Amino acid sequence: MSYCNLTGPLHSSLIKLENLSVIILDGNNFSSSVPETFANFKNLTTLSLQNCGLVGTFPQKIFQIGTLLNIDLSFNYDLHGSFPEFPLSGSIQTLRVCNTSFSGEFPHTIGNMRHLYKLDLSNCQFNGTLPNSLSNLTQLSYLDLSSNSFTGAMPSFRMAKTLTRIDLSHNRLSGVISSSDCFEGLHNLVSIDLRDNSINGSIPSSLFSLPLLQNILLSLNHFSKVEEFTIMSSSVLNMLELSSNDLAGPFPTSIFQLSSLSVLDLSYNKFTGSLKLEKLFELRSLTSLDLSYNNFSVNVNVANADLSSLPNISTLNLASCNLKTFPSFLRNKSIITILDLSNNQIQGRVPNWIWKLQVLQTLNLSHNMLTDLEGPLQNLASNLIELDLHNNQLKGPIPVLPKYASYLDYSMNKFDSFIPQDIGNYLSFTTFLSLSNNTLFGNIPHSLCNASSLQVLDISMNRISGTLPSCLMSMTQTLVVLNLRMNNLIGTIPDVFPPSCALRTLDLQKNNLDGQIPKSLVKCSALEVLDLANNNIVDRFPCLLKKISTLRVLVLRKNKFYDPIECQATEDTWRMLQIIDLAFNNFSGKLLGNFFTQWEAMMSAQNQFDSKANQIRFEVLHYGQLYYQDSVTLTSKGQQLELVKIMSIYTTIDLSSNLFEGTIPKVLMDFKALYVLNFSNNRLSGEIPSSIGNLKQLESLDLSNNSFVGEIPMQLASLSFLSYLNLSFNHLVGKIPAGTQLQSFQATSFEGNDGLYGPPLSKIPDSKRQDELHPQLSCGRLACSIDWNFLSVELGFVFGLGIVIGPLMFWKKWRIRYWKLVDKIICWIFSRMHLEYVTHRGQTYIVLRRH
Repeated sequence: MSYCNLTGPLHSSLIKLENLSVIILDGNNFSSSVPETFANFKNLTTLSLQNCGLVGTFPQKIFQIGTLLNIDLSFNYDLHGSFPEFPLSGSIQTLRVCNTSFSGEFPHTIGNMRHLYKLDLSNCQFNGTLPNSLSNLTQLSYLDLSSNSFTGAMPSFRMAKTLTRIDLSHNRLSGVISSSDCFEGLHNLVSIDLRDNSINGSIPSSLFSLPLLQNILLSLNHFSKVEEFTIMSSSVLNMLELSSNDLAGPFPTSIFQLSSLSVLDLSYNKFTGSLKLEKLFELRSLTSLDLSYNNFSVNVNVANADLSSLPNISTLNLASCNLKTFPSFLRNKSIITILDLSNNQIQGRVPNWIWKLQVLQTLNLSHNMLTDLEGPLQNLASNLIELDLHNNQLKGPIPVLPKYASYLDYSMNKFDSFIPQDIGNYLSFTTFLSLSNNTLFGNIPHSLCNASSLQVLDISMNRISGTLPSCLMSMTQTLVVLNLRMNNLIGTIPDVFPPSCALRTLDLQKNNLDGQIPKSLVKCSALEVLDLANNNIVDRFPCLLKKISTLRVLVLRKNKFYDPIECQATEDTWRMLQIIDLAFNNFSGKLLGNFFTQWEAMMSAQNQFDSKANQIRFEVLHYGQLYYQDSVTLTSKGQQLELVKIMSIYTTIDLSSNLFEGTIPKVLMDFKALYVLNFSNNRLSGEIPSSIGNLKQLESLDLSNNSFVGEIPMQLASLSFLSYLNLSFNHLVGKIPAGTQLQSFQATSFEGNDGLYGPPLSKIPDSKRQDELHPQLSCGRLACSIDWNFLSVELGFVFGLGIVIGPLMFWKKWRIRYWKLVDKIICWIFSRMHLEYVTHRGQTYIVLRRH
């Protein structure tokens, strides 16, 4: 009863049909578990429940039914289970549980299944080593164990003389392949797939002598050598994929014998020397050739190239092959569809004949030294779907756009023109457009809003001026990435984000935008990256954004935000947040613990690795085989750092250069995944919490220019990854913990704390001075009360020029204390003035500003 739209559970009353021998119910939707009573079918030979929406745990006893020949549970993704020990008298011939949630180790008793000829466990959750008893399966014809977590060495299959397919790809297999143990006698083998493992050693020559073998897929391993081989003239090998290994030495000349070869992929290896491309012309059947990213040079200057050279070639990838010129033999290749010549040293013009390749769909000329596009370009609008010209030296106006292109990257060139006002009329099919890092000027054309398929728009790092077209915000129903950073845009951010906003990245850093953060931005419920740094936005902290649970990066650095950052705590608030930068604003008030309590991504380092899929999804947005990389500029270890790829393990909190006061919230000491913490240039007080030792991943800590008191906690010295520390200009006292890595930091990390002593500081105060040390109040950046008795004494010294001038010039510690006093006086006299920290060229200065 396959594909009969049956629903409801598989009921245990089916056992009343006690003589059933065949049950085939594929393609229905039972949404239930399999009753254990099914094991009571004494005559059952076939059980096929493929793609039935099964859930729960499959009963192991069913595998042990003595009459069972065929069992197929595939494509029930939520069906769990594991294998029992198989009996000696096992009669199963076909066993398929692929694309389920079956797990556990493979029982060694699988070797008892002497009649098994088809075994498919692909895309499950099995682990452990593959048992050597697999070699006992002499009837095995089809074996697919791909996409699991099997480990150890590959077992021998030489007894399975009828084996036609071996697929062990996407596991964790290791060790070497023995030529005699693994493949000898497998004369019926048609395909072997070992991709994405950790197998090393040599690729055995015996593999190439198997008479019916058509596909050898060994990419993404650690093979170091291809053994020279000799083949029979009747070899039918069609596909040879050896990419992403450690293959070294000269190009393996034995490959020239493979006359029937259609696909050859040797990319991402370590081959050396040189290769004349005309030698490969002997492979008359070749349709796809990839030699990219090796250490050899490919000579494309073919002496006698004609129409018969590589007559069937449709895909040619020669990236990073030390090419100096375009392969001229391609001039008349009318069937070529994919051409990748990126990462070479090709100079000068892009020849006109490339645009005349009639069926060319993908052209990648990025990372060369090209300067011009030879005209005319009328055929450029023909069949190109992907055009990548980024990172060259192309100049002049933006070229004519291919009519049907979905991917266009003209970034990192020298194009210096207006963006054509009608550009959007040529982008009907375009999903990715990057014009970044050129010298384009003028306004953003409103016609861009006609590009209804656009998902990524990047015009960053140009000289674009004018205001933001409001229709760009309306486009975020389909637009996933909008990057306009480092331009000269003015005005406000239009408050017209639609209810179905799909935006994941909004980057407007380093413009001249003002106004407030638009309230409608909260409708972008999938937003992950928001970067508004270095603008003139005047607003309170955007608490509405705390409703966006997907947010990972929030950068509001160097704007005019003000008031406390208090927000009402809600469930699922910023559980994924990894980077927050609020530095150089006018935020004030205390840092309340409930503001930080939900930031789970910073609390556990283990959370960062739970899902590889989430990590990849965050790092790149895939469009076919092409991608977009987010970037963010942060301050770490006292230096500006641009993360071109925002790694999912990178976490930072930067609240520096604001007006925050009070103590450090204790909840921050639970952020065990935190890499950077910067609270410098605020009015924070209290002691440094001893629980700071919990921050085991911390690499950079800056608490300078605050009013912290007490001793440096010993636990700070236990942070083994700490490579940048600045505790200067506080009121810390006592001896710097000795015998730790804290002595490896420069003295400037501790200066301005009159009560600190010990290495790396040279000052060791006497015992009398130590007894007098007590916490001092700090004026910080606002007015504060002043002890007039103390002030009158100091003013007397101010007018004693003979006493003052000497210490000011020659005694740095006295000079620092003196100017701190002057700061207090200014704060008291000019009640509407405040002192603000400004960083310029790596140095921090104090400037006087009016409220």
